[in-house]
Amino acid sequence: MDLGGEQVVLRPSLCPHHAVIYRSRSHSYRELPLRMAELGGMYRSELSGVLGGLTRVRAIQLNDAHIFCTLEQVAEEAQAALEMIRQAYEALGITPTRYRLSLPGPGGKYVAAPEKWQRSTALLTDVLDRSGLPYEAAEGEAAFYGPKIDVQVTDGAGRESTLSTVQVDFHQPEQFDLHYIGADGAKHRPVMVHRSIIGSVERAVAHLIEQHGGAFPAWLAPTQLVILPISDTELPNAAALAQRCTRLGLRAQIAGPDRGSLGARIREARLVPYQAVIGAKEAADDHAALRLRDGRRLDPQPISDVLTRISALIGDHSTELWAHATS
Repeated sequence: MDLGGEQVVLRPSLCPHHAVIYRSRSHSYRELPLRMAELGGMYRSELSGVLGGLTRVRAIQLNDAHIFCTLEQVAEEAQAALEMIRQAYEALGITPTRYRLSLPGPGGKYVAAPEKWQRSTALLTDVLDRSGLPYEAAEGEAAFYGPKIDVQVTDGAGRESTLSTVQVDFHQPEQFDLHYIGADGAKHRPVMVHRSIIGSVERAVAHLIEQHGGAFPAWLAPTQLVILPISDTELPNAAALAQRCTRLGLRAQIAGPDRGSLGARIREARLVPYQAVIGAKEAADDHAALRLRDGRRLDPQPISDVLTRISALIGDHSTELWAHATS
């Protein structure tokens, strides 16, 4: 079809793909809940006038999962999804604006199955009530096949958007004729729980950039350690340190003298959590003088000690840059 002067082709979302995978073989009730997750490509025919940075794009990578379970398992799976979202937000430093129970509204196009809508709504309402989270019901925000829990975030301009969702779906298992063999030997219809922990990776990254102002937690920072040799003489030591970082799984870069004065390089790397300065004395002793992003400067110390502590803090997803450090 033509849209905005361009030709586009319809493509199904990730949900039917997972339903077809489930349907490819028979399943016993003992296998349930059966969870499928992927980071999958999605595309939207957004007009150019509504596109904006990473928040509103045409091609997105969606953090998506679908759980096929029995009716008795739905509440536990939905509750577990909410807990995963909470943990992810805590680790990433994201603060949700509000939780929304998204319901159908007048004039919308929804699956005509009143009984399924009532069951889904009752299940999600119970999950939210049990979680103790404050939430608001909003008409007209449901998916076409069922209600959902939306986790809303707000950007620096005050614009609200949905980042994470939990949905209960009775419709698609029926449309794809999904079933499992129950303890009674008969066929039963599973329930499909849609779970997106951070939603669109692009939107999540855009929100993180704004929230942290580019100064990401050390474990998340694209470059975790920048190595600053004072002169060309220390470049071999800097290269050796970079190799040690690579072996430890640390993301390190060398900013050599060819990139300007030491002061200029320090300013350029001001958002990097750790800066390791190597001068003649440090090179001779296999030491590094560490500068932290928060402005602290540490006395030169053995590189092995520096890497051990940084690795531990990053491995624990700690928000601390250098606990118990002296200025």
